[in-house]
Amino acid sequence: MKKIAVLTSGGDAPGMNGAIRAIVRVGIKRGFEVYGVYEGYKGLVEGKIKKLGYSDVSEILSKGGTILESSRLKEFVDEKIQDLAVEQLKKRKIEGLVVIGGDGSYRGAMALAKKGISCIALPGTIDNDIHGTDETIGFHTALYNIIDAVNKLRDTSSSHHRCFVIEVMGNHADNLAINSAIACGSEIVITDKTDFDETKVIEELKKCEEVYHKKHAIIIVSENILDVEKLANRISKETGYSGRSIVLGHIQRGGSPVPKDRILASTMAEEAICLLKQEKSGLCVCVKNNRIVSKNIEEALVEKNENHDRLYQLFFDLA
Repeated sequence: MKKIAVLTSGGDAPGMNGAIRAIVRVGIKRGFEVYGVYEGYKGLVEGKIKKLGYSDVSEILSKGGTILESSRLKEFVDEKIQDLAVEQLKKRKIEGLVVIGGDGSYRGAMALAKKGISCIALPGTIDNDIHGTDETIGFHTALYNIIDAVNKLRDTSSSHHRCFVIEVMGNHADNLAINSAIACGSEIVITDKTDFDETKVIEELKKCEEVYHKKHAIIIVSENILDVEKLANRISKETGYSGRSIVLGHIQRGGSPVPKDRILASTMAEEAICLLKQEKSGLCVCVKNNRIVSKNIEEALVEKNENHDRLYQLFFDLA
């Protein structure tokens, strides 16, 4: 194998640039020609592929997002579309591909592997919802962004006897919600695993105010669970708190990656290069018990994270 390529797919995540940088630089030192695929699988199908050198990835480690840009291509499930992607790679004699993204990106890599392209997947998503790995590239930065925002909201909530209902990203994946709830010391967390009941939330807030004499309260809500503005209005009407709703949105996704994401991206990328050097395919790079390991993509996608339920128990013990 002489030529390899890298692409980023799906939602961008802080640290993707660190992975791209490491793939290019480690790849070159291991004897590969390295190419960048622009705009994800869409760009792959359209042939938006360019050779990358050392200088192309200078000064990108500290930047959020992805210099290769990203996109979603639902049509990639079609074998005819996959064949177009394979054709683009083969006519450039590119035999290996590193795919950075979420579970949809993993499935695309799996499909290409079955068609003879040596594919290695890296978990790049702020949601930390890829099975088989304890951590994903971008999660720690997004969590930091949430905590930074909640800390600022806490200052104003304590000044005005308020309860902030804060929606965080996740799209039904609850990792950002439960981790930020613990890290921010929120009074209540609402995810698809907490059996949401508005009346119980109101009762809990009354207890916070009347029994614990709390001047303010923070509620963390996972995305797509409920209408945060509606809940905030009910809190204003039925408790002594002034309810306010905040949807943090894409601010969680941006910004310079924290050191942990930079290091994680770099070490995972190095492992991907090592696997391609061994002509491995259909694997993903994971973190398990603080060790970098590789797994079959199909197996990783159905593996359960056994530590997840313990976080909920910890939150309820702390609240």
